Amino acid sequence: MQINGVTIDDTFAEAFDMKATRLVVTGQDPWWVSRACDALTGFGTSVIACGVEIDVEQTLAPDQTPDGRPGAMVLAFAASGTELRKQIPTRCGQCVLTCPTTAVFDGTGDLSVPVHRDDPVPLGKSLRFFGDGHQISKSIDAVRYWRIPVMDGEFVCQHDLGWFSGIGGGNFLLCGDSVAVVADACRAATEAIASLPGVITPFPGGATRSGSKVGSKYDALFASTNEAFCPTLRHLPQSQIDAQTHAVLEVVIDGVNHASIANATRVGILAAAKKCGSQGLHRITAGNYGGKLGKHHFHLHALLSEPAVSSDSSAEDASS
Repeated sequence: MQINGVTIDDTFAEAFDMKATRLVVTGQDPWWVSRACDALTGFGTSVIACGVEIDVEQTLAPDQTPDGRPGAMVLAFAASGTELRKQIPTRCGQCVLTCPTTAVFDGTGDLSVPVHRDDPVPLGKSLRFFGDGHQISKSIDAVRYWRIPVMDGEFVCQHDLGWFSGIGGGNFLLCGDSVAVVADACRAATEAIASLPGVITPFPGGATRSGSKVGSKYDALFASTNEAFCPTLRHLPQSQIDAQTHAVLEVVIDGVNHASIANATRVGILAAAKKCGSQGLHRITAGNYGGKLGKHHFHLHALLSEPAVSSDSSAEDASS
């Protein structure tokens, strides 16, 4: 398959199950919301070492938030429910409770996937103790909130959050004749994906240069560099670097379900090929481990045969 002169490999991306939740962070204005989210999502690229993969899904207008103020929707993915219930109150306690004017609410209410309320993710349930006995609980429409006194007034947060089964590790790899070209292609892809609901690209700028494989020669590591796509290791038998390729970047996508990652992959590949297909981006492929890592497989040719759906529901065909 060719799109704007870019060869699309007949292969698939391999993704795996994760436990996830969605938060709504609000503040006095978008600047404070952004500052809180910058801190909340920091060091949240990969569960290999960060505990949780977390990023802003979309910004929200005042009429879209529980308290009528500007806000942002944040998606968080962890390897287990236990880790998710550990990471969220810790991050909110250090990064949102501390940020002037902010509040935090459950954002899972309008998800299109099954949301679990049993054994929920604690939020105010844990953070309330900072109030040292001066905190106040209030229930509205059977939802419990906490008002914790702080120096700019009160920090308001929901008692707990619902959780759902998400998918992590969706990916595609951009192969080009220079770092500059694949960096531009990567930016085009992730900017197109950023407008889509239900997905995040948690790495810096939405992509990683340190794509990894499962396992290592060192017993202490369970992931290590993916030498098959390292240009300086093209002499190895397992190398998948062709003669034209001098740089590779990997866009990584986490999503609420299979459809959201498939659409984001489709939109990202089309945007990258459109932007850099005639400028040195010559191949797009995907990372997999023969089906051994996860049960969710995203076959590039199959998903690109369907029209991409943008955030405004318009469609774009791969052949355009």
